[in-house]
Amino acid sequence: MTRDERFENGLTMLRRIDGEAGQKVIDSLADISPELGHQVVAWAFGDIYTRPGLPLRDRQLVTLGALTALGGCEPQLEVHINAALNVGLTPQEIVEVLLHSAVYCGMPRALNATFVAKKVFAERDLLPVTAP
Repeated sequence: MTRDERFENGLTMLRRIDGEAGQKVIDSLADISPELGHQVVAWAFGDIYTRPGLPLRDRQLVTLGALTALGGCEPQLEVHINAALNVGLTPQEIVEVLLHSAVYCGMPRALNATFVAKKVFAERDLLPVTAP
């Protein structure tokens, strides 16, 4: 596959998962590192997200857990919490994965991620979230 084809595949997947938010991230890199923007689209979304091994909802569960564990990724968490909702995860499932993350990455990181989720849910009129 050519560089341009990988980018186009990735752009299609990015739009499917992240909608407008993903494009805003790519656009924000245009004046500083367009190559990073290209790689996010072509590699992350064109090569990795399109692989057949996991459904998109499972990929988003992994992404939420990883971003929570890393800490300091609140802007990316916001994008990916929206993406998780876009691919079919429920607010309850997202809250559960963030709660589960507390065991492995600590309470402060899980709290930060949960507050990001709360912001996203409020913006999408999904509060209050009821327990499963």
